[in-house]
Amino acid sequence: MKNLFIIGALIFAAFVFINNFKPIISNPHESAENTLVKPFKYGALLAKSPETKIEMPIRKLAKKQIADTFGAPRGNDREHQGQDIFAKRGTPVYSATDGYVWRVGENNLGGNIVMILGAGGRMYYYAHLEKHAENLKVGDEVSTETVIGYVGTTGNAQGTPPHLHFGIYTANGAVNPLELL
Repeated sequence: MKNLFIIGALIFAAFVFINNFKPIISNPHESAENTLVKPFKYGALLAKSPETKIEMPIRKLAKKQIADTFGAPRGNDREHQGQDIFAKRGTPVYSATDGYVWRVGENNLGGNIVMILGAGGRMYYYAHLEKHAENLKVGDEVSTETVIGYVGTTGNAQGTPPHLHFGIYTANGAVNPLELL
């Protein structure tokens, strides 16, 4: 219990620091109780063991339908740190695990992206989304029934068939999502 309290306090401090010391209650529609409890919920999630199996982020696809692209060369200077899961443009993408939305945004490689914080501190990365799910925001609690976005070709996937780049990151680096699906 003491360790859980310490983890919660650290998460709370990181939350305040990441938000540039802005008032904790920045969303007038969110209750003070929920805002103050959220860092402790993050801490409890971090204290859990990571899942040994996760859900397929694109429904109606079987694991055997995915070619293993983890570790494949990408240009001259990097390796692919995820799985490309091909599907029709606009196909809903679900969270592969329970957790909290850590980031909703864009970057050069991934285009429209969503990052979900899961058990044990794993970070689940969803990229090349056509668009994010409507009203999805940082701090939202998600489950495997939550749509987080839609398959697309944003970022460096422009000109390729529509797909989801799905990555999983730990403190020790990227892990192959195919082994957990």
